[in-house]
Amino acid sequence: MEEFRTAMIVLGALLVLGALVSGLTRRSFLSLTALYVLAGFALGQGGLEVLDFTAPEGFVEDLAIVALVVILFRDGLEVEGEMLQREWRLPLRKLVLAMPITAVIIAAAGHWIAGLTWLEAALLGSLLSPTDPVLSSSVVTNPRVPRLIRHSLNLESGLNDGLALPPVLAFSAALAVGESDFVWWRFILEDLTIGFAAGLALGWAASRLLPRSGPYQEAIPEHQKVLYAIGVAVLTYGLLAVAEHGNPFIAVYVCAMVLGIRRPDVRRHVERGASEIVEIVKLGVFVVFGAILTLDGLFQDGWAAVAVVIVTLLVARPVAVWLALLGVHSVDREGKAFMAWFGPKGVATMTYSLLILGQGVPAAAEITNLAALCVVTSIIAHGLTDTPGANWMARHTERAEAERRAREPEPAGTG
Repeated sequence: MEEFRTAMIVLGALLVLGALVSGLTRRSFLSLTALYVLAGFALGQGGLEVLDFTAPEGFVEDLAIVALVVILFRDGLEVEGEMLQREWRLPLRKLVLAMPITAVIIAAAGHWIAGLTWLEAALLGSLLSPTDPVLSSSVVTNPRVPRLIRHSLNLESGLNDGLALPPVLAFSAALAVGESDFVWWRFILEDLTIGFAAGLALGWAASRLLPRSGPYQEAIPEHQKVLYAIGVAVLTYGLLAVAEHGNPFIAVYVCAMVLGIRRPDVRRHVERGASEIVEIVKLGVFVVFGAILTLDGLFQDGWAAVAVVIVTLLVARPVAVWLALLGVHSVDREGKAFMAWFGPKGVATMTYSLLILGQGVPAAAEITNLAALCVVTSIIAHGLTDTPGANWMARHTERAEAERRAREPEPAGTG
């Protein structure tokens, strides 16, 4: 009870402080995400020890479950069918090619540099393969950055959280029960297939159950439609968890995609009315994630940990994106370089890390510490470069457009 009261005081204080300094963070390299993680670190095991979330504990796993349900459902809802139809080529290449290549390169670094087993390294690569839509917001909302690049980064960061989930679950389950005892085909058949099918069915049912038009639909207040969507997410997770067949997280993500594509009105209501709920949940993740870290843990692998960070940020993502975009002519070399660099790590990696810690997966502490060092470095590095990088990209685009216009022949009869 004492820990709960302390956590409530910290949560309330950070919400107040976050609101007060939010204007300042817009003009500095430190985002609110960084400040919340730092606050958790200062108050947790690595600092004053005011917060005690020693993993594995039920609270850590419960927080990770709630956060995953909320974040995956939000990410799934934000998938717009119209945008997918118009601009699917770049995001598809990055999701189908760049994301797996990124995971493989990071896994190789984890194995050969940090000494992880191949299964542990594969889990590390899966944890660090998704990018963060929160840290991407300053770029994807900048109108001076080319629209194609903005939408590509936005779609990628919104979809890859869900796509990273199956390998994270598979590798963590294999570590938990032992690789020799883990039945891969059963995971694919039961967890993936049943979870996907259940998500499709529940998403379709949810989109049909809520009236589309008529007096009854108009009589439903907007906040009740938001609660309806949240209820669908919680119900989907609960049904699959009780049934013990099909992965509930996969079902939640697929259900949200179907609901958002079939009912854009619900997606718009959730965007307007549930953003505060998502922010509070993410705040909890950031603080708890910071609170369970220590400097000794972060650097327990010494220079090997630093080398893994360098490979993750400076090799894996850039190489993967360059390979994935070979032969693409709709984006020039500078645009490809910008997208290759801008793949920040954040909330998905933190949440998945809390989940495997809470479940007591073997080697979870070492894997999480390596992932955490990558996340913290990414928050700082991408926080320092997001606005300057976006401005550089904008200036390059404007200069290229001016040069293109200068090369165009003048219409006959002018001059």
